[in-house]
Amino acid sequence: MTDPRTPGPTPSAAPSAAVRDSAFLRACRREPVPHTPVWFMRQAGRSLPEYRKLREGIAMLDSCMMPDLITEITLQPVRRHKVDAAIFFSDIVVPLKAIGMDLDIKPGVGPVVAQPIRSKADLAQLRDLTPEDVPYVTEAVKQLTAELGGTPLIGFAGAPFTLASYLVEGGPSKNHEFTKAMMYGEPELWAALLDRLADITSQFLKVQIEAGASAVQLFDSWAGALSIADYRASVMPASAKVLASVASYDVPRIHFGVGTGELLGAMGEAGADVVGVDWRIPLDDAVRRIGPGKAVQGNLDPAVLFTPDATLRAKADEVLAAGRAAEGHIFNLGHGVLPNTDPERLTALVEHVHSASAR
Repeated sequence: MTDPRTPGPTPSAAPSAAVRDSAFLRACRREPVPHTPVWFMRQAGRSLPEYRKLREGIAMLDSCMMPDLITEITLQPVRRHKVDAAIFFSDIVVPLKAIGMDLDIKPGVGPVVAQPIRSKADLAQLRDLTPEDVPYVTEAVKQLTAELGGTPLIGFAGAPFTLASYLVEGGPSKNHEFTKAMMYGEPELWAALLDRLADITSQFLKVQIEAGASAVQLFDSWAGALSIADYRASVMPASAKVLASVASYDVPRIHFGVGTGELLGAMGEAGADVVGVDWRIPLDDAVRRIGPGKAVQGNLDPAVLFTPDATLRAKADEVLAAGRAAEGHIFNLGHGVLPNTDPERLTALVEHVHSASAR
């Protein structure tokens, strides 16, 4: 097991002065910005016709292992929408596939695991991840940082709890019954599983940072299924280990979950520099729950992109106004871009956020 307190090496591709001075990284550091920076979760993908054309006939996991394709897909929304940051095109199960897990992403379903982890013996499926397992990630990040100029690149990974849920359930789950049964009934096995996933996730983030990513986001998509007591006792330690593992790098760490209004303070305590907020809680209320010393990211309801222009602008202005309560604010959706979103609405939203928040 790696010790998260061990200093990491200096990234091989340190961010340029332009990237370091970008509105996005300045907001992450809670410094003054020329305008509120904006990017969108799932901006690189489903809503873009150029993405769908590029992905024709290519399976999702295959596309995550092709450097030229990763680069092009990641760049598409930056070109089209003029967002303030790029998000690396990948999937949270890529590191699990890379270490030999028998899993696939089924269209319309999500990740499906052939042999769910239900026992101590099943943990043998989870070996350590090395940079040699994901050379396509290193190559794609290097290509992207060369292409992006002054636009920062966000690397990302799935948090241990969310990865564990897929592995224990065997696929997506509404109730997480097998996951919670292990967490409550076999706490030692649960802790061992999350600790192993924390090591794999840590290494996956380090690969991206050392190749040139200038920020990282840890997605805990299913953490909203937990009570605050269960999160603190059984999940937060593993997420904290991941965030601590990259603390020695000079990159902001963003932590995001869905339905996590009750967990926001703890998610910040886990080691995040920026806490992502979904649309279920007003952003100024989230700021109070998170406490001082953190930037926030969010939190327009993705469905608002289907409303008339005047409504979209008004709702965006509400988020910008609430975001002024934070020490640093990055405008984003409260979850990912919905597949049927008109890309032109996203472009218009970026333009509005930039103009309405210009300092």
